[in-house]
Amino acid sequence: MSLFDRLRGRKKTEERDKKSFFGKVKDSFAPLPLDDDEQTAKKIEAASEKTPIKADQLQESTSYETGLTKTRSSFSEKFQLLMANFRAVDENFFDELEETLIAADVGFDMALKISDELQDEVRLTNAKSKKEVQNTIIEKLVDVYDRAGNGEDNTMHFAPTGQPSIFLLVGVNGVGKTTTIGKMADFYKKQGKKVLLAAADTFRAGATEQLVEWAKRDQVDIVTGKGSSDPAAVVFDGVKKAIDGDYDILFVDTAGRLQNNENLMRELEKMKKIITRQLPTAPQEVLLVLDATTGQNALQQARLFKDSTDVTGLVLTKLDGTAKGGIVLAIRQELHLPVKWVGLGEKVTDLAPFNADQFVYGLFKDLI
Repeated sequence: MSLFDRLRGRKKTEERDKKSFFGKVKDSFAPLPLDDDEQTAKKIEAASEKTPIKADQLQESTSYETGLTKTRSSFSEKFQLLMANFRAVDENFFDELEETLIAADVGFDMALKISDELQDEVRLTNAKSKKEVQNTIIEKLVDVYDRAGNGEDNTMHFAPTGQPSIFLLVGVNGVGKTTTIGKMADFYKKQGKKVLLAAADTFRAGATEQLVEWAKRDQVDIVTGKGSSDPAAVVFDGVKKAIDGDYDILFVDTAGRLQNNENLMRELEKMKKIITRQLPTAPQEVLLVLDATTGQNALQQARLFKDSTDVTGLVLTKLDGTAKGGIVLAIRQELHLPVKWVGLGEKVTDLAPFNADQFVYGLFKDLI
Protein backbone atom coordinates (compact mmCIF):
# COMPACT_ATOMS: atom_id res chain seq x y z
CA MET A 1 0.00 0.00 0.00
CA SER A 2 1.46 3.37 -1.02
CA LEU A 3 1.88 6.27 1.39
CA PHE A 4 -0.77 8.25 -0.49
CA ASP A 5 -3.28 5.39 -0.16
CA ARG A 6 -2.63 5.19 3.58
CA LEU A 7 -3.15 8.93 3.94
CA ARG A 8 -6.33 8.89 1.86
CA GLY A 9 -7.67 5.99 3.88
CA ARG A 10 -6.93 7.85 7.09
CA LYS A 11 -8.76 10.93 5.81
CA LYS A 12 -11.82 8.84 4.83
CA THR A 13 -11.93 7.31 8.26
CA GLU A 14 -11.74 10.70 9.98
CA GLU A 15 -14.63 11.96 7.89
CA ARG A 16 -16.71 8.83 8.51
CA ASP A 17 -16.29 8.64 12.25
CA LYS A 18 -17.20 11.97 13.81
CA LYS A 19 -19.01 10.59 16.82
CA SER A 20 -16.23 11.54 19.22
CA PHE A 21 -12.72 12.95 19.20
CA PHE A 22 -11.33 9.70 20.56
CA GLY A 23 -13.05 7.70 17.85
CA LYS A 24 -11.59 9.89 15.16
CA VAL A 25 -8.04 9.62 16.44
CA LYS A 26 -8.41 5.90 17.13
CA ASP A 27 -9.22 5.11 13.51
CA SER A 28 -6.56 7.44 12.15
CA PHE A 29 -3.92 5.09 13.53
CA ALA A 30 -5.61 1.86 12.44
CA PRO A 31 -4.94 0.11 9.11
CA LEU A 32 -7.37 1.81 6.78
CA PRO A 33 -9.60 0.49 3.98
CA LEU A 34 -9.25 1.99 0.52
CA ASP A 35 -12.83 1.28 -0.44
CA ASP A 36 -16.26 1.14 1.14
CA ASP A 37 -16.26 -2.59 1.73
CA GLU A 38 -18.24 -2.83 4.94
CA GLN A 39 -16.87 -6.21 5.97
CA THR A 40 -13.26 -5.03 5.63
CA ALA A 41 -14.03 -1.90 7.61
CA LYS A 42 -15.50 -3.98 10.45
CA LYS A 43 -12.40 -6.18 10.58
CA ILE A 44 -10.19 -3.14 10.74
CA GLU A 45 -12.31 -1.58 13.46
CA ALA A 46 -12.14 -4.78 15.50
CA ALA A 47 -8.36 -4.91 15.09
CA SER A 48 -7.97 -1.31 16.22
CA GLU A 49 -10.01 -1.99 19.36
CA LYS A 50 -7.57 -4.74 20.32
CA THR A 51 -4.66 -2.32 20.07
CA PRO A 52 -5.20 0.59 22.47
CA ILE A 53 -4.03 3.99 21.29
CA LYS A 54 -1.03 5.21 23.21
CA ALA A 55 -1.09 8.70 24.67
CA ASP A 56 2.11 9.67 22.86
CA GLN A 57 0.60 8.64 19.49
CA LEU A 58 -2.44 10.79 20.17
CA GLN A 59 -0.28 13.75 21.16
CA GLU A 60 2.01 13.33 18.15
CA SER A 61 -0.89 13.33 15.68
CA THR A 62 -2.41 16.44 17.25
CA SER A 63 0.96 18.23 17.43
CA TYR A 64 1.69 17.76 13.73
CA GLU A 65 -1.77 18.81 12.58
CA THR A 66 -1.74 21.88 14.84
CA GLY A 67 1.89 22.80 14.20
CA LEU A 68 1.48 22.66 10.42
CA THR A 69 -1.74 24.72 10.33
CA LYS A 70 -0.15 27.78 8.69
CA THR A 71 1.76 25.76 6.11
CA ARG A 72 -1.26 23.59 5.32
CA SER A 73 -3.56 26.62 4.94
CA SER A 74 -1.08 28.46 2.73
CA PHE A 75 -0.45 25.42 0.54
CA SER A 76 -4.17 24.70 0.22
CA GLU A 77 -4.95 28.30 -0.72
CA LYS A 78 -2.28 28.35 -3.44
CA PHE A 79 -3.38 25.01 -4.80
CA GLN A 80 -7.08 25.85 -4.74
CA LEU A 81 -6.34 29.08 -6.63
CA LEU A 82 -4.50 27.04 -9.24
CA MET A 83 -7.45 24.65 -9.61
CA ALA A 84 -9.99 27.51 -9.65
CA ASN A 85 -8.35 28.74 -12.86
CA PHE A 86 -8.14 25.22 -14.33
CA ARG A 87 -9.48 24.90 -17.85
CA ALA A 88 -7.47 22.09 -19.42
CA VAL A 89 -4.36 19.99 -18.91
CA ASP A 90 -2.08 21.92 -21.25
CA GLU A 91 1.30 23.64 -21.23
CA ASN A 92 -0.05 26.75 -19.52
CA PHE A 93 -1.47 24.61 -16.70
CA PHE A 94 1.89 22.98 -16.03
CA ASP A 95 3.63 26.37 -16.07
CA GLU A 96 1.16 27.58 -13.45
CA LEU A 97 1.63 24.37 -11.45
CA GLU A 98 5.40 24.92 -11.34
CA GLU A 99 4.91 28.50 -10.16
CA THR A 100 2.48 27.31 -7.47
CA LEU A 101 4.88 24.67 -6.16
CA ILE A 102 7.83 27.07 -6.12
CA ALA A 103 5.72 29.64 -4.27
CA ALA A 104 4.89 26.91 -1.73
CA ASP A 105 8.63 26.50 -1.03
CA VAL A 106 8.87 22.91 -2.22
CA GLY A 107 11.97 23.95 -4.18
CA PHE A 108 12.73 24.69 -7.83
CA ASP A 109 14.19 21.25 -8.58
CA MET A 110 11.31 19.38 -7.00
CA ALA A 111 8.73 21.59 -8.74
CA LEU A 112 10.25 20.80 -12.15
CA LYS A 113 10.54 17.09 -11.34
CA ILE A 114 6.90 16.85 -10.31
CA SER A 115 5.72 18.83 -13.31
CA ASP A 116 7.75 16.71 -15.74
CA GLU A 117 6.49 13.44 -14.28
CA LEU A 118 2.91 14.66 -14.19
CA GLN A 119 2.84 15.78 -17.82
CA ASP A 120 2.86 12.13 -18.83
CA GLU A 121 0.95 10.77 -15.87
CA VAL A 122 -2.06 13.11 -16.05
CA ARG A 123 -2.60 12.27 -19.69
CA LEU A 124 -1.87 8.60 -19.06
CA THR A 125 -4.62 8.30 -16.47
CA ASN A 126 -7.01 10.40 -18.61
CA ALA A 127 -7.50 12.82 -15.73
CA LYS A 128 -9.68 15.62 -17.05
CA SER A 129 -11.94 16.89 -14.27
CA LYS A 130 -10.60 19.23 -11.60
CA LYS A 131 -10.96 16.57 -8.94
CA GLU A 132 -9.11 13.94 -10.99
CA VAL A 133 -6.28 16.33 -11.80
CA GLN A 134 -6.02 17.48 -8.19
CA ASN A 135 -5.87 13.91 -6.86
CA THR A 136 -3.22 12.96 -9.40
CA ILE A 137 -1.04 15.95 -8.52
CA ILE A 138 -1.27 15.41 -4.75
CA GLU A 139 -0.59 11.71 -5.18
CA LYS A 140 2.52 12.55 -7.21
CA LEU A 141 3.69 15.03 -4.57
CA VAL A 142 3.32 12.40 -1.86
CA ASP A 143 4.95 9.75 -4.04
CA VAL A 144 8.00 11.90 -4.85
CA TYR A 145 8.32 12.83 -1.18
CA ASP A 146 8.11 9.16 -0.18
CA ARG A 147 10.64 7.99 -2.81
CA ALA A 148 13.11 10.70 -1.83
CA GLY A 149 13.07 9.31 1.70
CA ASN A 150 13.99 5.74 0.71
CA GLY A 151 16.91 4.61 2.86
CA GLU A 152 16.68 7.74 5.00
CA ASP A 153 17.68 7.27 8.63
CA ASN A 154 15.69 9.60 10.90
CA THR A 155 16.79 7.90 14.11
CA MET A 156 19.27 9.29 16.62
CA HIS A 157 22.52 7.38 17.01
CA PHE A 158 24.03 6.69 20.41
CA ALA A 159 27.43 5.64 21.70
CA PRO A 160 28.16 2.10 22.88
CA THR A 161 27.13 1.30 26.44
CA GLY A 162 29.50 2.86 28.95
CA GLN A 163 30.38 5.88 26.79
CA PRO A 164 28.63 9.25 26.55
CA SER A 165 26.85 10.11 23.32
CA ILE A 166 28.03 13.46 21.93
CA PHE A 167 25.53 15.57 20.02
CA LEU A 168 27.01 18.62 18.28
CA LEU A 169 24.47 21.26 17.21
CA VAL A 170 25.50 23.64 14.44
CA GLY A 171 23.84 26.44 12.46
CA VAL A 172 23.81 30.18 11.97
CA ASN A 173 22.77 32.55 14.74
CA GLY A 174 19.06 33.04 15.31
CA VAL A 175 17.82 29.64 14.15
CA GLY A 176 17.19 28.37 17.68
CA LYS A 177 20.21 26.16 18.46
CA THR A 178 20.35 26.99 22.17
CA THR A 179 16.59 26.61 22.63
CA THR A 180 16.70 23.32 20.73
CA ILE A 181 19.40 22.00 23.06
CA GLY A 182 17.30 23.00 26.06
CA LYS A 183 14.25 21.18 24.71
CA MET A 184 16.21 18.08 23.68
CA ALA A 185 17.87 17.95 27.09
CA ASP A 186 14.43 17.96 28.70
CA PHE A 187 13.26 15.21 26.32
CA TYR A 188 16.10 12.84 27.19
CA LYS A 189 16.18 13.68 30.89
CA LYS A 190 12.54 12.59 31.09
CA GLN A 191 13.67 9.29 29.58
CA GLY A 192 16.01 8.80 32.52
CA LYS A 193 19.22 9.90 30.77
CA LYS A 194 21.97 11.74 32.61
CA VAL A 195 22.45 14.87 30.48
CA LEU A 196 25.29 17.40 30.32
CA LEU A 197 25.44 20.66 28.34
CA ALA A 198 28.54 22.44 26.99
CA ALA A 199 28.25 26.17 26.23
CA ALA A 200 30.78 26.39 23.39
CA ASP A 201 29.13 29.40 21.70
CA THR A 202 31.45 31.87 23.41
CA PHE A 203 31.25 34.49 20.67
CA ARG A 204 27.58 35.50 20.88
CA ALA A 205 26.71 37.84 23.72
CA GLY A 206 24.34 36.15 26.13
CA ALA A 207 24.64 32.68 24.58
CA THR A 208 26.26 31.11 27.64
CA GLU A 209 23.79 32.77 29.99
CA GLN A 210 20.88 31.51 27.89
CA LEU A 211 22.15 27.92 28.03
CA VAL A 212 22.80 28.21 31.77
CA GLU A 213 19.17 29.22 32.21
CA TRP A 214 18.05 26.17 30.23
CA ALA A 215 20.27 23.94 32.37
CA LYS A 216 18.58 25.29 35.50
CA ARG A 217 15.14 24.80 34.00
CA ASP A 218 15.92 21.23 32.90
CA GLN A 219 17.84 20.51 36.10
CA VAL A 220 20.90 19.24 34.23
CA ASP A 221 24.60 20.06 34.56
CA ILE A 222 26.51 22.44 32.32
CA VAL A 223 30.13 23.23 31.43
CA THR A 224 30.95 26.87 30.66
CA GLY A 225 34.03 28.94 29.91
CA LYS A 226 34.95 32.53 30.56
CA GLY A 227 33.63 35.23 28.24
CA SER A 228 35.23 35.09 24.76
CA SER A 229 37.22 32.01 25.76
CA ASP A 230 38.28 29.37 23.24
CA PRO A 231 35.19 27.30 22.30
CA ALA A 232 37.39 24.25 21.79
CA ALA A 233 38.54 24.46 25.41
CA VAL A 234 34.90 24.34 26.56
CA VAL A 235 34.33 21.29 24.36
CA PHE A 236 37.42 19.58 25.82
CA ASP A 237 36.22 20.22 29.38
CA GLY A 238 32.72 19.09 28.48
CA VAL A 239 33.84 15.77 26.99
CA LYS A 240 36.18 15.12 29.95
CA LYS A 241 33.37 15.79 32.43
CA ALA A 242 30.96 13.61 30.43
CA ILE A 243 33.41 10.70 30.58
CA ASP A 244 34.45 11.14 34.21
CA GLY A 245 30.89 11.74 35.40
CA ASP A 246 29.33 8.79 33.55
CA TYR A 247 26.91 11.00 31.63
CA ASP A 248 24.71 9.45 28.97
CA ILE A 249 24.51 12.46 26.64
CA LEU A 250 26.56 15.63 26.07
CA PHE A 251 24.95 18.42 24.03
CA VAL A 252 27.42 20.92 22.57
CA ASP A 253 26.21 24.41 21.62
CA THR A 254 28.38 26.03 18.92
CA ALA A 255 28.98 29.47 17.46
CA GLY A 256 26.96 30.45 14.42
CA ARG A 257 28.71 33.57 13.30
CA LEU A 258 32.42 34.15 12.93
CA GLN A 259 34.15 36.59 10.61
CA ASN A 260 33.41 34.41 7.61
CA ASN A 261 32.19 30.95 6.72
CA GLU A 262 35.73 29.54 6.44
CA ASN A 263 36.49 30.48 10.05
CA LEU A 264 33.20 28.96 11.23
CA MET A 265 33.85 25.63 9.54
CA ARG A 266 37.45 25.58 10.77
CA GLU A 267 36.24 26.08 14.34
CA LEU A 268 33.70 23.27 13.99
CA GLU A 269 36.37 20.95 12.61
CA LYS A 270 38.65 21.80 15.55
CA MET A 271 35.87 20.88 17.98
CA LYS A 272 35.30 17.55 16.27
CA LYS A 273 39.00 16.68 16.44
CA ILE A 274 39.07 17.41 20.16
CA ILE A 275 36.04 15.17 20.64
CA THR A 276 37.44 12.26 18.61
CA ARG A 277 40.77 12.35 20.46
CA GLN A 278 38.94 11.49 23.66
CA LEU A 279 36.13 9.42 22.10
CA PRO A 280 37.12 8.00 18.68
CA THR A 281 33.55 7.09 17.66
CA ALA A 282 32.12 10.52 18.57
CA PRO A 283 30.34 12.75 17.81
CA GLN A 284 27.40 10.44 17.23
CA GLU A 285 25.33 13.26 15.72
CA VAL A 286 26.12 16.60 14.07
CA LEU A 287 22.70 18.22 13.86
CA LEU A 288 22.17 21.27 11.67
CA VAL A 289 19.47 23.53 13.08
CA LEU A 290 17.42 25.44 10.48
CA ASP A 291 14.70 28.06 10.90
CA ALA A 292 11.70 26.96 8.83
CA THR A 293 10.42 30.54 8.60
CA THR A 294 13.34 31.43 6.29
CA GLY A 295 12.15 29.10 3.54
CA GLN A 296 14.66 28.90 0.70
CA ASN A 297 17.36 30.52 2.85
CA ALA A 298 17.18 27.44 5.07
CA LEU A 299 17.81 25.28 2.02
CA GLN A 300 20.85 27.39 1.12
CA GLN A 301 22.21 27.07 4.66
CA ALA A 302 21.74 23.30 4.48
CA ARG A 303 23.73 23.18 1.23
CA LEU A 304 26.52 25.25 2.77
CA PHE A 305 26.89 23.16 5.92
CA LYS A 306 26.52 19.85 4.08
CA ASP A 307 29.40 20.80 1.78
CA SER A 308 31.59 21.99 4.66
CA THR A 309 31.03 19.59 7.55
CA ASP A 310 29.70 16.08 8.22
CA VAL A 311 26.07 16.86 9.01
CA THR A 312 24.17 13.74 10.10
CA GLY A 313 20.69 15.24 10.30
CA LEU A 314 18.53 18.34 10.54
CA VAL A 315 16.45 20.03 13.20
CA LEU A 316 13.75 22.21 11.63
CA THR A 317 12.52 24.81 14.12
CA LYS A 318 9.53 27.19 14.17
CA LEU A 319 7.36 25.15 11.79
CA ASP A 320 4.30 26.35 13.69
CA GLY A 321 5.12 29.98 12.95
CA THR A 322 5.52 29.76 9.20
CA ALA A 323 3.69 29.00 5.99
CA LYS A 324 6.93 27.66 4.50
CA GLY A 325 6.93 24.11 5.86
CA GLY A 326 7.08 22.84 2.27
CA ILE A 327 10.82 23.38 2.55
CA VAL A 328 11.00 19.88 4.09
CA LEU A 329 10.05 18.48 0.67
CA ALA A 330 12.83 20.47 -1.02
CA ILE A 331 15.45 19.41 1.54
CA ARG A 332 14.49 15.76 1.23
CA GLN A 333 14.47 15.82 -2.56
CA GLU A 334 17.62 17.86 -3.17
CA LEU A 335 19.97 17.19 -0.25
CA HIS A 336 18.86 13.80 1.08
CA LEU A 337 19.63 14.92 4.62
CA PRO A 338 17.27 13.33 7.14
CA VAL A 339 15.13 15.68 9.23
CA LYS A 340 15.42 14.22 12.75
CA TRP A 341 13.55 16.78 14.87
CA VAL A 342 10.90 19.42 14.23
CA GLY A 343 9.70 22.35 16.31
CA LEU A 344 5.90 22.44 16.31
CA GLY A 345 5.25 25.05 19.00
CA GLU A 346 6.63 27.18 21.81
CA LYS A 347 6.33 24.63 24.62
CA VAL A 348 9.27 22.47 25.65
CA THR A 349 7.34 19.37 24.60
CA ASP A 350 6.63 20.79 21.13
CA LEU A 351 10.06 19.74 19.86
CA ALA A 352 9.43 16.25 18.52
CA PRO A 353 11.29 13.49 16.67
CA PHE A 354 10.42 13.76 12.99
CA ASN A 355 7.67 11.45 11.72
CA ALA A 356 7.55 11.51 7.91
CA ASP A 357 4.00 10.13 7.61
CA GLN A 358 2.60 12.50 10.23
CA PHE A 359 4.29 15.43 8.52
CA VAL A 360 2.98 14.75 5.04
CA TYR A 361 -0.54 14.11 6.37
CA GLY A 362 -0.42 17.35 8.36
CA LEU A 363 0.65 19.15 5.19
CA PHE A 364 -1.78 17.69 2.64
CA LYS A 365 -4.84 16.54 4.64
CA ASP A 366 -7.05 19.39 3.38
CA LEU A 367 -6.37 18.37 -0.23
CA ILE A 368 -6.63 14.60 0.04
